[in-house]
Amino acid sequence: MEKDKNRKDVTISDEVVSVRPKSRQMLNKVPEITILFWIIKVMATTVGETAADFLNTNLNLGLTVTTIIMSGLLIITLLYQFKVNKYVPSIYWLAVVLISVVGTLITDNLVDNFGVPLKTTTIIFSIALIVTFVVWYASEKTLSIHSIFTTKREAFYWFAILFTFALGTAAGDLMAEGLGLGYSNSAAMFAVMIGVVATAFYRLKLNSVVAFWIAYILTRPLGASLGDFLSQSRVDGGLALGTVGTSEIFLITILSIVIFLTIRNRAHSKIAENVGNESFKTKTGRDEDLLVD
Repeated sequence: MEKDKNRKDVTISDEVVSVRPKSRQMLNKVPEITILFWIIKVMATTVGETAADFLNTNLNLGLTVTTIIMSGLLIITLLYQFKVNKYVPSIYWLAVVLISVVGTLITDNLVDNFGVPLKTTTIIFSIALIVTFVVWYASEKTLSIHSIFTTKREAFYWFAILFTFALGTAAGDLMAEGLGLGYSNSAAMFAVMIGVVATAFYRLKLNSVVAFWIAYILTRPLGASLGDFLSQSRVDGGLALGTVGTSEIFLITILSIVIFLTIRNRAHSKIAENVGNESFKTKTGRDEDLLVD
């Protein structure tokens, strides 16, 4: 929901240099906020819920082993994400899918292995997320995702994402199970709440950064409730598609969209490169390819 009007900030080389005078310059590391962004986000959260259940229950790996394996894969993916200096769809969205699984597993471990009530985990992760935002803003004076062009800001961003997933899992389970609303009712409730945020943004001019993060937080319990509704048995209030079937459908859809975004991203980069070369030749009268050090 955060408009792209602030994106010009990340293309001004002087600002980037002023923020990182002695380190490697980066372009913005997150995607444009479009309808495809929100579709993948909701699907990734759903996969986080169903994949965690599949690995833990269907494959009998247990919460501890599943958490270790998925955390290791997440760390490796994030290392690649931090290494690249621009938004790469395949790496970014793989990190989102994995962090959704890990966020779900963190909450499940606290509840199932350590007996922490869902109300308590919801409060804990709410506080953790608020602290992350406070420290992030105190350090960087912005929470805009259109300014993720330093390693510090990217670290704050991924911590915030992790806590939104853990919080969303706790809040979603609390609403569906703890308060007895059921999966479908919980999903509908969170969808309505997101609609209210969207209306406030477009009609009442709610701040774009605030609107984005509220919507981002709410899509997690929406995806979790949707995942449970699709995968759980009819006796438990679901559609009985199973964790395997639900995960396969959503992963294939995510993969298809990411492939499309990758192709489009490369095309846009090529166009920008050609425009830059033409601009260079127009201003200097020289062909950049012919220049040598």
